Amino acid sequence: MFRFSKTLLVLALASASATAFAFDKYQGVGRQATPAEVKAWDIDVRPDFKGLPKGSGNVERGNELFEEKCASCHGSFGESNEVFTPLAGGTTKDDIKTGNVKGLSSGELPQRTTFTKVATISTVFDYIQRAMPWTAPKSLKPDEVYAILAYLLNLQEIVPADFTLSDKNIADVQKLLPNRNGMTTDHGMWPGAPAKKGGIGNGGKPDTANKACMKNCKPEVQIGSTLPDYARTAHGELRDQNRSFGPVRGTQTLGPEAAKKAADAGTLELATKSGCMACHGMKSKIVGPGYSEVVARYKDQTDAESRLIAKVKAGGQGVWGSIPMPPNGHIKDEDITTLVKWILSGSK
Repeated sequence: MFRFSKTLLVLALASASATAFAFDKYQGVGRQATPAEVKAWDIDVRPDFKGLPKGSGNVERGNELFEEKCASCHGSFGESNEVFTPLAGGTTKDDIKTGNVKGLSSGELPQRTTFTKVATISTVFDYIQRAMPWTAPKSLKPDEVYAILAYLLNLQEIVPADFTLSDKNIADVQKLLPNRNGMTTDHGMWPGAPAKKGGIGNGGKPDTANKACMKNCKPEVQIGSTLPDYARTAHGELRDQNRSFGPVRGTQTLGPEAAKKAADAGTLELATKSGCMACHGMKSKIVGPGYSEVVARYKDQTDAESRLIAKVKAGGQGVWGSIPMPPNGHIKDEDITTLVKWILSGSK
């Protein structure tokens, strides 16, 4: 996870006066950011809790919000491994006492979770506030973020079930984080004075003493990852499923002709925009079933279309497993009908 630096923000604001003449000299070319725009952008929460918004939320409310907005990807208790690495689990009461997760060093953990790794609770708050839910980032209010985080802390047995997390007591919770002492700044990539002299890090001293040989070097090195051919089209056109912002674009998987056909139909784009493709693959299950599985189950059922439309709109649980599908009241009725017809036609 990357967080915007307040230092960079200060530098940007400091340079604003030096560049203001450009906006006056070249009319119509850009403008200065308004205070409201800067405030909306500057939402990072630092480990010392600067930038933390005021608010509060309890475990009970967090449970409700988690089921509504988070469980479809993370499971009801944050332990699902269907889409992402589990959020909760893997720590002990002794870890809470020591601030070091023993399972990380002993190798006992079968899989790392968020709370076995994270050293600062501000990191979790910042990420939820900035990036969640997956299909609607930045849509949560501060009180909702506090509540969801309180629920996660309770799942991890860090706080009791009647706990209310707020900007007033979050620093106290930091002192109970299982891996709070698991991060070190004593390495070469962390600048500043050596820790023994009151600073942080080791003064930028390199971690290794290797000598560069610079012999027999390859003229060009390409680093990347690609899906095997049989899996490239399993979840549709990956390029169109990324978020609409940020520098990274997905690889094209369907090929120009198939991608154009899907774009012309408009349904794959609609499914992606509506958040469907985050949980459903074209052929295989992600969180919910693949569309080909839905077609097979509803084959030859005369009321399949009306039943699916009602289920997509109201949500449901139990038909395809324990993870619920949230209601989709934010999608227009006509769009739901279009999507259901597309799915039942074989998603073509």
